[in-house]
Amino acid sequence: MSEDQIKVLLIEDEDFDMRRVENTIKPFENRIKIMDVVSDGRSAIDLLGIKKNFYDVVIMDFQIAGGLRGAQLIKKIKDCDSALQIIVITKMTINITDYEFAQNLIEAGAFWYCTKYPGDIEQYIYQPTDFIMSIFNAYERKKLIKEKQKSNQKLNRNVEDILSSKKIIGVSSSIKNLNEQIIKYSNSNAPILITGSSGTGKELVAYNIHYHSSRKYENFIPINCGGIPDQLIESELFGYEKGAFTGAEKSKPGLFEMANHGTIFLDEISELPLSAQVKLLRVLQEGEVEKIGRIEKIKVDVRVISATNRNLEDEVREKKFREDLFYRLNVVPIHVPPLRERKEDIHYLVDYFINEYSIDMGKEMPVITEDAMKLLMNYEWHGNVRELKNLIQRLLFYDEKIVTPQLIQTALGKRASLNENYFANDGLSFVSPDGPQPLKHMEKIFREKYFKYIRLQSESDSDAAKKLGLAPPNYYRMCKELKLK
Repeated sequence: MSEDQIKVLLIEDEDFDMRRVENTIKPFENRIKIMDVVSDGRSAIDLLGIKKNFYDVVIMDFQIAGGLRGAQLIKKIKDCDSALQIIVITKMTINITDYEFAQNLIEAGAFWYCTKYPGDIEQYIYQPTDFIMSIFNAYERKKLIKEKQKSNQKLNRNVEDILSSKKIIGVSSSIKNLNEQIIKYSNSNAPILITGSSGTGKELVAYNIHYHSSRKYENFIPINCGGIPDQLIESELFGYEKGAFTGAEKSKPGLFEMANHGTIFLDEISELPLSAQVKLLRVLQEGEVEKIGRIEKIKVDVRVISATNRNLEDEVREKKFREDLFYRLNVVPIHVPPLRERKEDIHYLVDYFINEYSIDMGKEMPVITEDAMKLLMNYEWHGNVRELKNLIQRLLFYDEKIVTPQLIQTALGKRASLNENYFANDGLSFVSPDGPQPLKHMEKIFREKYFKYIRLQSESDSDAAKKLGLAPPNYYRMCKELKLK
């Protein structure tokens, strides 16, 4: 049997009409073959259940014997295999411009239909060439649908892999509620504002919303509004045309263009300059992007998820954030609780990270003593889940088979008690066994300790930079020099 042979199931209860179908198909028997013939709808559905994914095309009489017929039978066949294409032959109409009848068949799931009349054609189906062409076209459509189904299966597997790697771990009521909110709000296209302290996993929540939504096959584009200089943020978000300004040698698509039909995640939204806030408001209101150097606006369909570790209402009162934009972004609010408010999740997070990073680093999974776990449960976790995650990675580098409280204290950079003041027992000392140290060396030690201290007292990197009196780019550069990033 040829690989490209079209396999047909014929549903017909009149011998005369069955012969007409067979005679019409016979000249093309090398490509089209009637594999089975049944005389009622129930038998057809039973056969489709037994021979799954076997047939390519179903040719059926609209008024078949038995209770299951017409549009109802078409829908049942589609339930068995949505890719199957159905061609209807009927005596119900000789008027091929009966649009209402045709519309009803299409809505039920039929691909094509033809009339059995006029009756003076005894050997062939009426309009035999159209009938044959419809079989070939139906087969091509079936192949396209199957290919699309395979592509969707691959995409679904990719989405499942992403969701597996972006799991929100926890058994606390707040995490259960958070996961319920994610599922509930993912079915909407409304803007979402995620609030929570630094390190709680706001970007993780955004990922989960996108990949549970109908936009999951489209782009998810995250951007940290606090990590881009003010003068570049607009060109990053909205793009520019060639020659729009000195140095614009070619056009650049903005992130909103790249996220079209997908989701854009604006982290640290409070850091967005007021000029960019105006343009963002227009995108939310009109669905249009104003590209730098372009007169015509670009239509985009983007779901906007934003996040902040600040109180935006306070920012609005202080005139640092537009009130109208705040209300546009805060249609659906989601709050991510700090780790200290869901301590029952710490044990599960520790187990998850130790297992994940042990496999990733090719190391034997260490055992955590009861006292060590108690210490982790009672620690304040100012850096939230991010701090816990980083600690676990650091612990694995010690290559110890047993994790003790002392090892955790070493990994946290403390020699004695774990109280809220990170540096209570880690002061500077000018005494060294090697004698006095160069000023540059001591300055580096001081900067490292002071940067750590300020960062723990801050909600974000931008907040820390502000407290230190530094521009964010300079703060990031100095953190890299001190190996804190």
